[in-house]
Amino acid sequence: MPVDSDERLREILEGETIAVVGLSSTPGKAAHDVPSYMREQGYEVVPVNPYADEIFGREPYDSLAEVEEAVDIVDVFRPTDEVPGIVDEALDRDDAGTVWLQLGITHDEAGERVEAAGRNFVQDRCLKVEHQRLFE
Repeated sequence: MPVDSDERLREILEGETIAVVGLSSTPGKAAHDVPSYMREQGYEVVPVNPYADEIFGREPYDSLAEVEEAVDIVDVFRPTDEVPGIVDEALDRDDAGTVWLQLGITHDEAGERVEAAGRNFVQDRCLKVEHQRLFE
């Protein structure tokens, strides 16, 4: 079952580094504004977007598999049909303790695989909304 308790969500949000798959370079889009908010809260945000040249002053990675930094949370701003492949890449990493699907994105089967690997799975929740609700 996806994480739904405030206690577990707080624990997840104690992580420091968030790889955002589908991070947008366009202000005003949720896939830009949510990660921007998380940066303002002190998180390191690692952009993953093969179509952008620069986001937040850094070159984005083309895929999660290419991310060199250790990440605590993989935050997904991609369509549901892309979730299984992103989960595969997350599970190939030793560091990604949480896969977080943003508001409106769900994939129960992928979530079961994440949980079977002993990791946290959150779906259909916004990082910004949950952070504001739990910490402000």
